[in-house]
Amino acid sequence: MENLPEVLRRLLRVRGIDDADLEKFLNPSLRDLADPAELPGISAAADVILAALAARERIVVFGDYDCDGVCATAILVKTLTTLAVAAPSPVVPVPQPFLPERLTEGYGMTDASVERLLAECPDVGLVVTVDNGINSIRQVADLKAKGVSVVVTDHHLPGEELPAAEVVVDPKVAAPAHLKELCGAGVAFFLANRLVAEAKRRGLYDGPKLGGPLLVLAGLATVTDIMPVLGQNRILVAEALKNFRTCAPLGLQELHSRAARTARGSLTSRDFGFMLGPRINAAGRLASGMDALDLILETNRERVREYARRIDLNNAERRSIEQKMTDAALSQIVPDAAAQVIDLPDGHPGVAGIVAARVMERLEETAGTKVPVCVLAGGHGSARAPEGLNIRDAFKACDEVLERYGGHAAAGGFSVKDGQVERFRELLAAYCEKMRATGVCAGVCEPPTDLWLDWSDITLGMAEALTRLEPFGEGNLEPVFGLRGVWLRDVRPFGADGQHLSVRIGPSGTAARVGDLRATWWKHGAQAESLRAAGAVSHDVRFTLDVSDYGERHVELRLLSID
Repeated sequence: MENLPEVLRRLLRVRGIDDADLEKFLNPSLRDLADPAELPGISAAADVILAALAARERIVVFGDYDCDGVCATAILVKTLTTLAVAAPSPVVPVPQPFLPERLTEGYGMTDASVERLLAECPDVGLVVTVDNGINSIRQVADLKAKGVSVVVTDHHLPGEELPAAEVVVDPKVAAPAHLKELCGAGVAFFLANRLVAEAKRRGLYDGPKLGGPLLVLAGLATVTDIMPVLGQNRILVAEALKNFRTCAPLGLQELHSRAARTARGSLTSRDFGFMLGPRINAAGRLASGMDALDLILETNRERVREYARRIDLNNAERRSIEQKMTDAALSQIVPDAAAQVIDLPDGHPGVAGIVAARVMERLEETAGTKVPVCVLAGGHGSARAPEGLNIRDAFKACDEVLERYGGHAAAGGFSVKDGQVERFRELLAAYCEKMRATGVCAGVCEPPTDLWLDWSDITLGMAEALTRLEPFGEGNLEPVFGLRGVWLRDVRPFGADGQHLSVRIGPSGTAARVGDLRATWWKHGAQAESLRAAGAVSHDVRFTLDVSDYGERHVELRLLSID
């Protein structure tokens, strides 16, 4: 800690981390992981599940098709299968997974998905949900009426009523503050640990710990589901990254090697958030989440390679569809609207959420506005909301025209009643205007800047030390720095069709200097001529920092804005 550059100490203080918290922040450790019993309901859930195993009931783990749901399902299936097989009298049938199909059944427990579950598993005795179920009031009641026990584990916001399950475990319902922000796989990870500990205590299991592979899945899901990478989540993510190469399921290692293409040393949260997560999500968006789940659970190397190849193809297709839908969505933008509702009747529902995120990002970049964006594809839609506006509350204000809705504060899914898209647009805009008037959502954003630096602050040692603040993610974003009054030199477009920009940045003057810093501005190649024309004018720049090994090891700036 004594070697941490003062500029980074300043950064952490700005983020509310003082010297007293520095040790735990910089060195997250499993020693500081909470006791699972601290999560309300988890001990009772373990009792119900272990009783079902002992009674040889068929147990179904009901998950979801996104990365969090797939990882949560894998965590619980791996754990329950291990306990079932290792029991003094091995349990048959072993617990099995069930994932809804996005396009035909929708998110979570719906009437259609429950109907298929009962058709495929008519003898089911216990359903354990992961990453869903907290708002499935009618579906849980229907299962109970048919004699099926239900344990709900979730992390989404509840409605006014809780499902009448045997046990509900959801940190958004009841949990100490340090456990409130677990994702679905995080909840499943704590439940898995409680199950193993209790099975050992009862003499039902004496095998090895299951922690490593399950930990990797929980950390991956935490990043992908955009949970705050602080406190307990920071421990999960940091340990998952540290242990990935030795503990990750074979399928995740194969998928990462395909995505990264070149071998690197340690992984970062970018590997989770930009390589693995999108690929696992792509399976559920375009095909079936079961493909991703099979990849994670499979232990045969040849089958793993085939699953990974298939999922990589899904991801390539997803990118192509996403680009076309984003272009179409941007053409429907209404200037100065308090909320953007974009209707793409021919769009793919599985990609609507990504498109909503892309449009929201583009509005912030080009217009400096932060407003919620809803993208509809065939009546079903996904939404993304900026910080300060809870999209579930916004949906509630529009529920007269919605068939169904749910999600987090920042993201959600919904279905609009036939012929009510325009009315939904009006109601959502009215709600967002009200929030803007009360100051809850300002509507205008400035590029975030953590610290304005002096030229002397930027050294190779400082940039290398920045990695000690990893893992980055929601709640601990990659730091954005600023420099004032710099000169731009050697401005050059590069990449396909010159879409990106390379530039050298110096502290003063117009002649090239040895101390210039190299910088890249992605997707801004079109601004090359205007920046060259302003070469004799000083600029303020905002950026993140990288260390590049291309040529002599050096600091490189990833530009975010040039003023």
